[in-house]
Amino acid sequence: MRLYTIGFTKKTAEDFFEALVKNGVKKLIDVRLNNKSQLAGFAKADDLKYFLKKIGNIEYVHLSELAPSDDLLKGYRDKKIPWEEYEKKYLALLKERNDLSRYDISFFNDSCLLCSEEKAEKCHRRLLAEYIRNNKGDIQLIHI
Repeated sequence: MRLYTIGFTKKTAEDFFEALVKNGVKKLIDVRLNNKSQLAGFAKADDLKYFLKKIGNIEYVHLSELAPSDDLLKGYRDKKIPWEEYEKKYLALLKERNDLSRYDISFFNDSCLLCSEEKAEKCHRRLLAEYIRNNKGDIQLIHI
């Protein structure tokens, strides 16, 4: 079982969509709080849904309930919360919400978690992917 993650920042549309298709992604799970920002370019929700279907026959799902809260995200971006604290608070938020209980492990197979961050290292998509693996079973995580 594979679960991918990807960020769209500093990627061309060509690089972004080719990476998804090349890796056999079947479903893109958008875990951004705000998926309609004009700054997102080709990754705005409605455009992204269209491109995914046309280019790679990839399903689009937006699950904002798996995103960090607005306060938490803003605190980290404004450098009021260091990464270590952000990580602990986000994982605590996931546990509190208990949103994974409604998804079978198969929901995540050959899916890709999307957010805006260029790299997964300090991004909630990596934390979420690890949380899913820790709570749902044997999943290979691949950051593209």
